[in-house]
Amino acid sequence: MLRTWGWFLLGLVLIVGGSLLASRVQTSGGVRVEDVRFAGDGGLTQSGLLYVPAGATARDPAPAVLASHGYINTREMQSPFAIELARRGFVVLAMDMTGHGYSEGAVGQNDFGGPAALRYLQSLPFVDRANIGLEGHSMGGGPILAAAVAQPDGYRSIVLEGSTPGLLRAKAPENPRNLALVFGQFDEFAQLMWQVPKGSEVARSPRLMKLFGSPAPVVEGRVYGSVADGTARVLYNPPVTHPWEHFSKGGVEPAVAWFQQTLDGEASGPPAGEQIWLWKEIGTGVAFVGFAYLLLGTFEILLRTPLFARLATPGQAAAERRDGRWWLSFALTALIPAATFYPAMKVGQVFFPMRLFPQWIQNQLLVWALVNALIMLGVAALRKRRPVFTTRWLASAALALATVAVGYLSLVVVDAAFKTDYRFWVLGLKPLAGSDWAMLVPYVVLWSLFFLVAIRALVSDLAIRGDGFLAQVVTGKVAMSLGFVLLVAIQYVSLFATGVLATPTEPLNTIVAIQFIPLLALVGAIGMWTWRRTGSYAPGALICALVIGWYITGSTAVHWTPDFQPPPPGASRAR
Repeated sequence: MLRTWGWFLLGLVLIVGGSLLASRVQTSGGVRVEDVRFAGDGGLTQSGLLYVPAGATARDPAPAVLASHGYINTREMQSPFAIELARRGFVVLAMDMTGHGYSEGAVGQNDFGGPAALRYLQSLPFVDRANIGLEGHSMGGGPILAAAVAQPDGYRSIVLEGSTPGLLRAKAPENPRNLALVFGQFDEFAQLMWQVPKGSEVARSPRLMKLFGSPAPVVEGRVYGSVADGTARVLYNPPVTHPWEHFSKGGVEPAVAWFQQTLDGEASGPPAGEQIWLWKEIGTGVAFVGFAYLLLGTFEILLRTPLFARLATPGQAAAERRDGRWWLSFALTALIPAATFYPAMKVGQVFFPMRLFPQWIQNQLLVWALVNALIMLGVAALRKRRPVFTTRWLASAALALATVAVGYLSLVVVDAAFKTDYRFWVLGLKPLAGSDWAMLVPYVVLWSLFFLVAIRALVSDLAIRGDGFLAQVVTGKVAMSLGFVLLVAIQYVSLFATGVLATPTEPLNTIVAIQFIPLLALVGAIGMWTWRRTGSYAPGALICALVIGWYITGSTAVHWTPDFQPPPPGASRAR
């Protein structure tokens, strides 16, 4: 019984324990976290996570902050700021931009949803409307600056994290009130944001000097102008990267300190440097690991039921030892996906969102995946060792659907009970919005084509006859993820050594690539595990297609709706 249920129970323990820890952290001090929906412009519905401190009431309203995530992120990315501000007495609305998360519409529609989010925050009876701050990371500067344009007197201060006014021609006030800029010394977007080659040189940016009204390079930490009359400006330049700006003490502390300085009211609490948000991330990260074990444990349990028992045929490896041919296959499996990543993503840019495939980044990722599938098919044609697979397609598809359904149900329960999901840093898995389900189907079809080829190639080339269970699973994890480990390592060794990426024109795709390290490791583990138990590549491939399709559909951005088709990101630059 323990062998059958062990992995499943381990997954449950990690999920419940991690989610409970995350919930306790984000509600520290009596903070209440609510999943809210509110009316956007043009009939759209927008979403956010609302953090309400215990002391905020209609009789004693609290200062508040509207916070926005960046491109292809969601509201949960702002939890470090929200947790630290809420425990100090600030109401926080962490919004989903239009086209992201649970907000309807497309990227950029209705000024990214910023003006509507500010109106909703102001409407809450426990919010002090005279003391509202605005915070946005990266593209998240778009909605909060658009809100500032819509209501010049509706806020008192702004924090831009790794952002810039007018990014992608978004609306921005000419003279934003009491502005703090937090820009990492190793921010990958320094050239795009401030036209300097390195984040450490942002103080010398002519645009920044003009914004600060300074004829000389801006002095970090010095307050220019006056908070009292709304002209204050300050620059913080911590030693962090773009995705660390919202996931580090160096990025969070100055934002909290600036709002404590510029917003009046009863907000108090510990100094800005005392932070607990990382424990919430550890909790949701542990829950993500638990989700992986839950999937594998569910697969084991279902395989022992009468409905799927006929699939339980141990896999028979074709390779007998790790010879030169095996090591060549290992190297190709690891390196080709990483080597083709940037070129294929660039080619994929021509596949602009359309009705069936409205997510631009997912379209690019599928071009990369299908290019690799074609390469793998070409390599397979040269393969001399041809393993025998036992594939029952309908049963395999049903087993994959049932396995992922249990994993999905676990996340629905976690979301309802704890208001958390499965995530750590840039990695995040959340329940789908209602409109996402129709979008998911055509994407899963294409992901299935890729994973059927990829998992077949993985087990055909790298499974060794006589290897133990652990050795085969570890081989799959390492082979699938090693190329991206090397790719990311090359980029960030260069960034930390010289201040620029090894390929400076690829900041967005480099950050996207970080997620592929844990995701492809999970794919490799699932592929080897399920093949070893069934002798087939199909169940594991279909599980991977469902999980990766779900992951990307729920966490990236919609660029096309019947009512709104914006130009591709980057088609027009700010300035």
